[in-house]
Amino acid sequence: MTTQPVHDGGALIPRPEKTFPALRAALAQVAPSRLAEMTSERDTVFTMATQSNSFGPIAMFQLKWATVIEVERFPDVARRLHAAEHAAQTLDKEDPKWQAAMDEIREIMQAARAQVANG
Repeated sequence: MTTQPVHDGGALIPRPEKTFPALRAALAQVAPSRLAEMTSERDTVFTMATQSNSFGPIAMFQLKWATVIEVERFPDVARRLHAAEHAAQTLDKEDPKWQAAMDEIREIMQAARAQVANG
């Protein structure tokens, strides 16, 4: 039997800087299964930035992944988000629980984004 580490509800890792290497390293620690998604998206975003001659797509990429990492740094918050995402994907949109799940997703993501933007 393998033992899972005990976690006290605090952050698993410090909040990373919003540079690609720092975000990639942090994601590798808190959600390694999403590294391929991040890399693929990075390639698309850098192409968009080059084509539009704008850093806007890169800034949005950094904000998005910093927000994802902010959620995943806190296992309890990540579990709440993933449960709400599952509910939103599986419940009928007429079910009041579907709207509650959507509200939970929005609240978690807004709070994480605010932490990243202000922290």
